[in-house]
Amino acid sequence: MNEVITPPNHDRYSRQVRFSEIGDEGQLRLSQSRVAVIGCGGLGSAQAELLARAGVGFLRVIDRDYVEWSNLQRQLLFDEKDAEDSLPKAVAAARRLKAINSSIEIEPAISDLTPATTDDLLGDVQLIMDGTDNFETRYLINDFAISHGVPWVYGAAVGSYGLKMPVIPGKTCCLRCMLPTPPSGAQATCETAGVLGPITATIAALQVADALVILTGHQDKLPGKITIVDVWTGDVMQVSQPERNPDCPACGHREFSYLSGKQRAPISLCGRNAVQIHDSKRHIDLKELASRLETIGTVKVNEFALRAQLENFDLTVFPDGRAIVKGTTDVGVARSLYAKYIGN
Repeated sequence: MNEVITPPNHDRYSRQVRFSEIGDEGQLRLSQSRVAVIGCGGLGSAQAELLARAGVGFLRVIDRDYVEWSNLQRQLLFDEKDAEDSLPKAVAAARRLKAINSSIEIEPAISDLTPATTDDLLGDVQLIMDGTDNFETRYLINDFAISHGVPWVYGAAVGSYGLKMPVIPGKTCCLRCMLPTPPSGAQATCETAGVLGPITATIAALQVADALVILTGHQDKLPGKITIVDVWTGDVMQVSQPERNPDCPACGHREFSYLSGKQRAPISLCGRNAVQIHDSKRHIDLKELASRLETIGTVKVNEFALRAQLENFDLTVFPDGRAIVKGTTDVGVARSLYAKYIGN
């Protein structure tokens, strides 16, 4: 590469370019990079902002949810107006990111990552950033990444505790090397255990540091460690990643059961006293649905989603027929409400 970064972006990135491991060549690599951020919550919003500020040329921000007041304590890209309008996170994030860096391409995707959507959402990127909140999606990311040879950076945070781990197909262990199956029993979530803004910002920053190493062509210098942080106690620990497991279902035997859809249920819990219904493949006329529901409940609608308070539940419906029912973790109740107000 003999191209150089030219003004005005040379000034924008000058302090980053002066870092010898990046330089002009590394900055050019960043400008030509394509990254998907999956989930735009506490982790994903910070990841996306740092990557945009670093000059990553293309960012696809993928999130199925909308902005709520409880997000504002830690999710850096959103403001009160976004919560008042119940804007989809991907849309609100893209607007803010474009204001931060108008020279890069930002693509919002109001979508659920499923086996059917992975190729469209991840097939043209060089790196995947994990900002998700559930193992089902992480195993799906892992399957796609291993099968397509795409690096990804795992991250998780709850309470004051978090961790991150880079996964480089063919070189490091993958998620299923360490956890062949999801953890059993009830897991702590942000809904049940709370979460501090400093831990999501810390883990996201560490994930993006790995991303910069990978995207600038230095992935061989990644230390191969899992980093664990507790911002409340001040504890920071690193442990070596395990060796690749030759019997790993994914990177060992190349059996991608999550990518094939064998492991996915038609309805998944969102981890926050809510159920997501994602097996309804239909187009919903949101305005027509709003006109029906506003006689029996409080309804807000925009071009991206409809949100209605019905009975003791909060129902969010998207144009593709997907819905989130908040106020229950009972799949049967969620199905019943969906059929009652939207149809079978």
